[in-house]
Amino acid sequence: MATKAEKETSVRPLGDKVLIRRLEAMEKSKGGIVIPDTAKEKPREGRIVAVGTGRRLDDGTLVPFQVRKGDRVLFSSYAGTEVKLEGEELVIMGEDDVLAVLE
Repeated sequence: MATKAEKETSVRPLGDKVLIRRLEAMEKSKGGIVIPDTAKEKPREGRIVAVGTGRRLDDGTLVPFQVRKGDRVLFSSYAGTEVKLEGEELVIMGEDDVLAVLE
């Protein structure tokens, strides 16, 4: 059986949108204190699950994505829309809300 991280999704974002699976929040602080679920910050880091077709310019030119499926990325705190698909919480956002690719 596929793990949560390996599971494929049947969702295809449109246009310049990307679908991101947030990485798990830290359970302990750097000092070793256990952080309860209610106090955890939502991670601003995730892995791209699916990408759309790309951004279309006014002249009809299709601009390809700078990110790819599987990339580990940072995104802004309030970016995107949270969606629940097949019991899993994902975030869908425009590519311009992705701040960096972590290598």
